[in-house]
Amino acid sequence: MTLSELIIRLLIAFIVLFVVTRIMGRKEISQMTFFNFVSAIAIGSIAASLAIGSNVSIRNGVIALVGWAVFTLIMGFIDIKSKNARKVTTGEPIIVIKEGKIMEDALRKTQLDMDSLNSMLRQKDVFSLNDVDYAFFETSGNLSVMKKENKQPVTKGDLHIPKQSKIYPTATEVVSDGVINTNNLTRLNLDNEWLEQQLKNAGVNSVSEVFFAEVQPDGSLYIDNKDDNMVN
Repeated sequence: MTLSELIIRLLIAFIVLFVVTRIMGRKEISQMTFFNFVSAIAIGSIAASLAIGSNVSIRNGVIALVGWAVFTLIMGFIDIKSKNARKVTTGEPIIVIKEGKIMEDALRKTQLDMDSLNSMLRQKDVFSLNDVDYAFFETSGNLSVMKKENKQPVTKGDLHIPKQSKIYPTATEVVSDGVINTNNLTRLNLDNEWLEQQLKNAGVNSVSEVFFAEVQPDGSLYIDNKDDNMVN
């Protein structure tokens, strides 16, 4: 294989793989099912063969890569439309703890041992099985845990604490490394004059002194100066 052919193969493999993955959509690794995982490995292997496999023609490599992507998309469409098909391809969540009791048959079915179960519980900030009411082993391999009622954290509703008023749904960045984000200011119906006044009220003479600033949901401005002195 000549150098020019290698470069062409690499370029084509990159472009096709990029387009294919964009079309297939995004899904976090923690949310991937077994089929998604296998499909990702297969697509990666095909792309590698297309890039450096001299025994695979460019045409056949592209066809194989696109074909596998189409097959994966079809399977995903079937999963969405058919619950029965989803049970076969993806499986169902399995209850491993029910009403505080460990389901031994479910553990054997999921090939989980007690050490693994305890480790997954600790990742959910659960350090005693006695705190658990239900635990579900999800198809992605994650563990979902519902604590017993007396072990659940107290909410503002339980304490009858009134909700804080919100002007904006989320905190929004307006300054980053001394540069004003005018688009975000405009989106919040604010302007540079408002920002400069807020900075002046906080004892900041110039926006160049600000490392980061964001408008809080209640309308106040959080400021972090470049010298790491934080002013609210």
